[in-house]
Amino acid sequence: MQIRQPGGFPAGYTPLTAIGGPQADMLMDFGILKLAPGGRHDSGSELERAFLLLNGEAQLEWEGGSRLLRRRSLFDESPWCLHLPGGARLSVTAGPGGAELACQATANPARFPARLYPPEECASEERGKGTLRETSTRIVRTIFDDRNAPYSNLVLGEVITYPGKWSSYPPHHHPQPEIYHYRFLPAGGFGLTAIGERAYVLAGGDTILIREGEVHPQTAAPGYAMYYLWVIRHLEGRRYVTPTFVPEHAWTMKPEAKIWP
Repeated sequence: MQIRQPGGFPAGYTPLTAIGGPQADMLMDFGILKLAPGGRHDSGSELERAFLLLNGEAQLEWEGGSRLLRRRSLFDESPWCLHLPGGARLSVTAGPGGAELACQATANPARFPARLYPPEECASEERGKGTLRETSTRIVRTIFDDRNAPYSNLVLGEVITYPGKWSSYPPHHHPQPEIYHYRFLPAGGFGLTAIGERAYVLAGGDTILIREGEVHPQTAAPGYAMYYLWVIRHLEGRRYVTPTFVPEHAWTMKPEAKIWP
């Protein structure tokens, strides 16, 4: 399913999915918080929450911590992300240039210490490198998963897809619901994805909802780098570790994989 935001995001919080809404089967709240220069947003929730700075400057204040965050480029810089347990309160104040944050939340009875993930702690890797004439080489950044946050019910990260190349490749699926949120460089760029048997043209600000078993490869148009944030919701008794690759395309992961000519 595709959720479009062709005019960009207005000031304030824009919900894109809600646990109690039409997309309740995603098991997550997801939205974009956009603040004008000097704008402030205060919130509290019984849900586990993660706040990822997309761009701008923001002062975050929470019980036990305070930090000024800056991010100039989604494409060149790894993210700042604040991870909060249920019951925590947060205050966000935008700097002189404003700020934009992606907000994700889900139910989690566990109470864990709040943690701020700085860019230098983000696991970043080039996947696909050295195979298929680099046609699926991309940068994958994993902020937290079972490796460093086994108490969380979320997995959170980002992907930078190079112009004209593929990501989420080879095609794969998993039972856990997943959300993708897109931006492009230059702005006005586009990409393509196939969710199951349905194809979508992707633009900046779009959000894609991926449900159980839906295969989801994608590609960026030549000339445009494609960023997407990805968030996966663990399931009770079925925590996300690795996806299931479509068997007929799994050969493309082999080091000796070659394409014509």
